[in-house]
Amino acid sequence: MNFVFVSPQFPASYWNFCDRLKQRGVTVLGLSDAPYDSLSEQVKNSLTEYYRVDNMEDYDQMVRAMGYFTHKYGKIDWLESNNEYWLTQDARLRTDFNITTGMKSEQVANVRRKSAMKAFYKKAGVPTARYHMVSSLEEGLAFAEEVGYPVFVKPDGGMGAEESYKLSNPDEMRYFYETKSDVDYIMEEFITGDIWSYDGISDSHGDIIFETTVSWPRSVADIVNNKDHLSYYTANILPEDLRRAGRATVKAFDVRSRFFHLEFFRLLDDKEGLGKKGDIVALEVNMRPAGGWTPDMYNYANSVDVYSIWADMVVYDKTYVDLNQRKYFAVYAGRRNGKNYIHTPEEIRERYRDQIVMDEDIPEIISGAMGDHMWTARLDTEEQKDEFIDFVQATWQ
Repeated sequence: MNFVFVSPQFPASYWNFCDRLKQRGVTVLGLSDAPYDSLSEQVKNSLTEYYRVDNMEDYDQMVRAMGYFTHKYGKIDWLESNNEYWLTQDARLRTDFNITTGMKSEQVANVRRKSAMKAFYKKAGVPTARYHMVSSLEEGLAFAEEVGYPVFVKPDGGMGAEESYKLSNPDEMRYFYETKSDVDYIMEEFITGDIWSYDGISDSHGDIIFETTVSWPRSVADIVNNKDHLSYYTANILPEDLRRAGRATVKAFDVRSRFFHLEFFRLLDDKEGLGKKGDIVALEVNMRPAGGWTPDMYNYANSVDVYSIWADMVVYDKTYVDLNQRKYFAVYAGRRNGKNYIHTPEEIRERYRDQIVMDEDIPEIISGAMGDHMWTARLDTEEQKDEFIDFVQATWQ
């Protein structure tokens, strides 16, 4: 099997995907714009060969790289980055090189454009917020009048919390229209809820071979815009209503042979047209693992190796990993430079020396949401989880 892995060096832990493929006898071909000498030894050792392009945004260069791999190794069986940013280009390369595994170009809009997701959530039977595609100020004001302030706007094809805004009154609405970028935006009624994700891996039939859940902060946009702290965790129990909604969504989107990260609200209040307090409401889908070090948190929380589960899916279309292991809370707590913290890093390391599983500086490219340094701990109870977050992020007033 010939597998082209796009950008195997970013995020830093993604070499694990390549390593598990190579352990299973796959020819793993790395493709990126990073200089070879800049790659970690882990990345280098996980690849059969590496091809560097000057610019991954230049599709002609990517095509030439694929042509080289095809000429040297024969037909390419798989191409994947597990990265939202390259989702469209991955699909285009699969289409142009007749790679039959993974999404093709015609499928990508359904999972990249937030407006297109609405119909699939409806098919899944999961309610979703009313929306309006941003056009004129007058229509935006009319939509807000219909659903009530605040409303939430974000790029229809965007990623993460970039250029996402909560508009609380007509003046903020007017300012948004005066200053917005020249991209397509979607405007939605504002939902007050906790954010939970249903994450996992599906096989070629769309059946789930691994599933877990993550609890997220209510607004990553606020964290980015206000430079707040990020903390989140993988829970040790997957709520049954979230499991049902997640599985129905996977089926509706026909998710096959890939990682997925599906986000939902759990309503904090009754919401007319959507549900009662505590009900599940759809947010958006992502066809890749959750960002940052979350795949490693899946591992620590579930006592498994998701990189191996994913590689088993690629090679065998099933997994041999024992999923019936003890489950924990894997808890992420980030810090930002320049804040006056009560506890020193040394105190954190000493207090949680038996529980800390990751202790890392965060690359600048993702620090806006995730902070400048993070600790992740594996803990037994919800009380321990809350105490850990408080201890790491407590500041002097």
